[in-house]
Amino acid sequence: MAGTFDIAKARERFPALQQDQVFLDNAGGSQALGDVVDAITQYLSKTNVQLGASYHTGSISNTKYEEGYQAAAKYINAGRDEIVLGASTTQLFMNLSSALKIPEGSEIILSKLEHETNVKPWLFMAERLKLKVKWWVSEKPELKLTPENLKPLLSDKVKFVACTHVSNILGGIHDVKAIADVVHEAGALFCVDGVSYAPHRAVDVKAFGVDFYAFSWYKVYGPHISILYASNAAQAHVTPMPHFFNPTETLEDKLGFAASNYEAVQSIPCITAYLSGAFESIAAHEGKLQSILLDFLNSRDDVTVHGSTSADSKFRVPTISFTVDGVNSRKIVEEAERISNFGFRWGHFYSKRLCDEVLELGPEGVARVSMVHYNTEEEIRGLVEVLKKVLP
Repeated sequence: MAGTFDIAKARERFPALQQDQVFLDNAGGSQALGDVVDAITQYLSKTNVQLGASYHTGSISNTKYEEGYQAAAKYINAGRDEIVLGASTTQLFMNLSSALKIPEGSEIILSKLEHETNVKPWLFMAERLKLKVKWWVSEKPELKLTPENLKPLLSDKVKFVACTHVSNILGGIHDVKAIADVVHEAGALFCVDGVSYAPHRAVDVKAFGVDFYAFSWYKVYGPHISILYASNAAQAHVTPMPHFFNPTETLEDKLGFAASNYEAVQSIPCITAYLSGAFESIAAHEGKLQSILLDFLNSRDDVTVHGSTSADSKFRVPTISFTVDGVNSRKIVEEAERISNFGFRWGHFYSKRLCDEVLELGPEGVARVSMVHYNTEEEIRGLVEVLKKVLP
């Protein structure tokens, strides 16, 4: 996809888009590349054997699996020994939380702008290790995590900080490099949930300066598998957890638990090849998409866009959540579904602390429209026309 973005060619690569459904719930899960579908079919049809064998088909399977790991590591600018692939970001964070070594009585800082994926594992860890939890909150209307609103919470007692790169409700991009710098100055480890960032921008864990980073490939045009990065330095704080007779050198050795689904792993090179060199064009196209929707939502006095109201791709990705005065979010979505083929959703999207405690919303939460690069300007203009019909 390198070079000028061609929406028609991009859409041709996704079998699911050749049907009468407009997919605007992509933050929940994107559609899969046709190359991924084909690669998984081929693997299961011809090379579906246990890893480690030396016979011919086993050797092919071993190679494909290793190529998947190598592609995933290269894609995020990590070493092969610094990543593990597993069932979900939540599961990988739970694995990490079970293995991290942090001194009893230390403090950890968690954000309230998070998907619960980046909260529950660390609360579990805090209970296990007898750690004190401090909450990092950015109030309305800013709703942005910054080094400035983090610094008052930091001290030499803080040993771990976790936050999201992009909130799956708010859509704003946090400057994780700047945050990483102040976290490390305080002597703490820094963990970032990149799930809502990775479908829209290139991931470079070394440039970000993070200790831990994770995202889900099934939201980045692939199968239901996720990746966790832990720097070699940070792995000194990780207790290996494999069978006693297995190696403990890589992050996969330490936390993998044989959960790197073979057919999914070996399809990752299809995703990384597709996205290579494409993100500048993707960001520009997605900026046009979010402009169309935000221009409409911002024009209405009865609509609140939660998070940045700017359509500038430097500041946000096209995950847009809103509420309408006097109308519950569920009704908006259900009325739109009744008269159209636009698929978007309502709710808290597992960011329940954010919706309940920060945004102070009701049980229906927000209406969320989450676009990606294969959505078209025509689709978003069509959505706007539907919203004009269903909103008061």
